[in-house]
Amino acid sequence: MILALDVGNTNIVVGCMEDGNIFLECRLSTDKNKTEAEYAVILKNLLDVYDVDISTIDGAIISSVVPQVTNILKNALFIITGYQPVEVSIGMNHGLKFKVNNSEVGNDLTVVAVAALNQFKPPLIIFDLGTATTISIIDKEGYFRGVSILPGVRTAMNALFDNASLLTAVKLEAPKSVIGENTVESLQSGAIFGNAAMIDGMIDRIESELGYSCTVLATGGLASCIIEHCRHDIIYDDSILLKGLWLLYHMNK
Repeated sequence: MILALDVGNTNIVVGCMEDGNIFLECRLSTDKNKTEAEYAVILKNLLDVYDVDISTIDGAIISSVVPQVTNILKNALFIITGYQPVEVSIGMNHGLKFKVNNSEVGNDLTVVAVAALNQFKPPLIIFDLGTATTISIIDKEGYFRGVSILPGVRTAMNALFDNASLLTAVKLEAPKSVIGENTVESLQSGAIFGNAAMIDGMIDRIESELGYSCTVLATGGLASCIIEHCRHDIIYDDSILLKGLWLLYHMNK
């Protein structure tokens, strides 16, 4: 069994996997102020809560887009498992082909692309809705063509609340109508239907630029509440990052 961490700006996805099967998947808050000992305690307690025997863990892997905590978490993984974790990097064996400068492709995008190509035939459009919303494009020849990045749903909403004195945070759920009849419904309409329309529109523009239709995937903590309101067919897989980490571990252990 391997222990996998995907470190994002808001959350750390923690997973335990064996033979490609996910036995544990949960999220911790990313905290740049915690020490390696504190993270080790948190991870050890988390495994205990979910009845995961540490002695069954025979490897670890980490993907991070938060450099301030990467080494801290690598050390924490070593403390609790006794194994130096595989670290996802663009220079590792990943099997991807690029038509862009791959040094600028984030580790999280690399992991998702590896998993997506293992499950689906290209061309692919991959939406990851987290702190940022990223859109990765893989063409019909299997080349990673590039990325679009925009503020994540909550990131954009929080910026709005911080800069508009009369607006306050609302629950991210779809209102009964696109046309909001009060402030709460208006904010919810923009957050849910507005982002769904953005996803539909970006799919149309990307497919028009490529000249052919694509299989569309979505992942990330906020994807489930958005894509059900999209007009395109979109495959939702919230575990695709862990699947990619499993593949990369065995390609590089």
